[in-house]
Amino acid sequence: MLAVRVLQLDFVNVLLPAHFLVIWSRLGPYDRRRFERFVYGSGEFTEQWAHEASVVSVDDWPLLRPRRSAFQPWKSSPINTLPDADHYLETVMAHVRREGASTANDLPPVDGPKRKAGDWHRSVPRWALEQHFGRGKLAVTHRLPNFQRVYDLPERLIDKAYRTRHVSEQDATRELLRQSARALGLGTLQDLADYYRMSPRDAAPCIRDLVDEGELSEVHVEGWRVPAYLASSARIPRLIAGASLLSPFDPVVWFRPRTERLFDFKYRIEIYVPKAKRKWGYYVLPFRLGDQLVARVDLKSDRQNRVLLVQSAHPETDASEEATVQALAQELHALADWLNLEAIKVMGRNRLCRSLTEALTAY
Repeated sequence: MLAVRVLQLDFVNVLLPAHFLVIWSRLGPYDRRRFERFVYGSGEFTEQWAHEASVVSVDDWPLLRPRRSAFQPWKSSPINTLPDADHYLETVMAHVRREGASTANDLPPVDGPKRKAGDWHRSVPRWALEQHFGRGKLAVTHRLPNFQRVYDLPERLIDKAYRTRHVSEQDATRELLRQSARALGLGTLQDLADYYRMSPRDAAPCIRDLVDEGELSEVHVEGWRVPAYLASSARIPRLIAGASLLSPFDPVVWFRPRTERLFDFKYRIEIYVPKAKRKWGYYVLPFRLGDQLVARVDLKSDRQNRVLLVQSAHPETDASEEATVQALAQELHALADWLNLEAIKVMGRNRLCRSLTEALTAY
């Protein structure tokens, strides 16, 4: 599996928050509470806008300074409608300086636009905190059990060596691309740029620099229409073994064009697709077996009844059904145990689902 340099955060809790699954896919069962204490309490990591909202190494704090400097408030932010927005934003900062770690609930409420049906609601204080976070004036100290961010001043959370280190924008871009290449091993310009969500146009000159420095080698991959770049640190394994269910936001599959090039696997998250138009299901996970993606599995945690629901499962063309079923049954049992669910129920009725039911029963 690929190294993880950026852990994209997503708190849709149909199965479990997606970033926890990214780690499970690589380590197997682990202590989530211990993991969170390490991420937010060790001083080695921080949340930043990287590949969307993400956990990154604290080493990336100076590298992402140009992004924080260029941050612009969202056009939809109600902060833009306040009669004295700058004064209100400073009031929020003064509160955090005085009171310490804070959530939106710790700030006085402010009237904002009425919530529309179907909107994902954010209070005005929350918009303000997130704006300060985007600009680097605040950082995240930890998350509450309901996943809400708790904010504090960066000087209370991030070592001075990282906060005061100056890196030019070009050097920062080059270093982020170097890290992208080491994480991916092999990728096109678009693949490498997407890892930290930067413009391919901005990335291209730095990619050339990395080729000149010997950090990357330009290579051609059979079936790919554009050149690819191989990291000098990349090692080609003799065998890729094992199996894992992949989060929709796993670096293996988060850039869909790369996923299709590598695995001939067209992937789309259908959460926001009307039910009648969904092809595969609501929360579908790719299933990796060896070096192939062999199935799509729509999973849900029924926490009240302590059941892992397999809403549907669909095999990929040319995948071995027997091997897929046996490996998937084993993986589902391991996942259910880790999530403290007592049973697995297959809801689908296609051939793969029927075979999976039999394998789970016999496991």
